[in-house]
Amino acid sequence: MKLRVIITGATGMVGEGVLLECLNNPNVEQVLSISRRPSGHTHPKLREILHENFLDLTPIADQLTGYNACFFCLGVSSVGLQEPEYRRLTYDLTLHFAQTLLARNGPDLKFCYVSGAGTDSSEQGRQMWARVKGATENALLALGFRAAFMFRPGFLKPTPGQQHVLSYYKYLGWLYPVVRGLAPRYASTLAELGQAMLHVTQRGYVRPVLEVPDIVAAANG
Repeated sequence: MKLRVIITGATGMVGEGVLLECLNNPNVEQVLSISRRPSGHTHPKLREILHENFLDLTPIADQLTGYNACFFCLGVSSVGLQEPEYRRLTYDLTLHFAQTLLARNGPDLKFCYVSGAGTDSSEQGRQMWARVKGATENALLALGFRAAFMFRPGFLKPTPGQQHVLSYYKYLGWLYPVVRGLAPRYASTLAELGQAMLHVTQRGYVRPVLEVPDIVAAANG
């Protein structure tokens, strides 16, 4: 199956890593990046839409038709945010985007969402971000897509050549091989995350929520 992918968050570390895997995969024939700023990448497969307000997709909705996969990598940090604002920028924004794609492309579109290790599916835990992410995952799984997958990466190793890498990785990146060696359940590469998303979109997976070991297995399976 040739993939026509919509990707969000390509100006962030996770989204850029996933974008690079899409551009390098021969089964991907088209990529539409939707972001607030240019990704910094050019490629014959890649088209970009710059859009500021993801809670109002009306101006670009007509351009979101004709795709069979979405890799939703857009996210904000919960640091400094109260729960109502974090929920608006996480749950509300993501669900609005997913509902728009469902209406425009139908339930056969495969929706992949990046949340994070520690996400709380019960929505009852102490950590605010984990509850909100869990609520977002649960709502996406119930939305009506025939296949939706929730990805929970942990410590990620950027792909060589990435332009958008979190600043603290300059100081902590050396820890990656240590974590991968001693605690492999918590570490994967961004290349593995992107490959896993592509593989589950094409072949499915045994469960809809993928923790780090599932991400690694799906990438290499």
